[in-house]
Amino acid sequence: MNLEKVVFGFFVLLAATLNFGFFLGDMSDPELHNSYELFAAVVVNLIATVLKFGDRTQIGAVHLATSLVASLQLIAAALVWTYGSEVSAGGMDGETMAAVVSLSGGALLANIVSVVLLVVETVSFQRR
Repeated sequence: MNLEKVVFGFFVLLAATLNFGFFLGDMSDPELHNSYELFAAVVVNLIATVLKFGDRTQIGAVHLATSLVASLQLIAAALVWTYGSEVSAGGMDGETMAAVVSLSGGALLANIVSVVLLVVETVSFQRR
């Protein structure tokens, strides 16, 4: 068993599951979306992105691209959340929360693509 692949797969799957957990719920209800879960999703996605830098294969490049997209979407969601809750005079309203959840949904799609790539890569792996 390759420990590096285990750690890589762990962070890819954890990033997807944290993102999914944050994404679930009514888009416009801030009480159904936890800011700490969004923060954890951002951190784990950034870790997964760093782990993908060493791979020089074509599938590795696509893995890195999906991870960069997910990280950028989640960072944007965190910035919108921060703006809505700390800067905006209207506070965290339904429209702002819907924007945060929509950005998280884009990141979720990128994470799903990354998980599918991981499964395809694992299934197509041939022992030498």
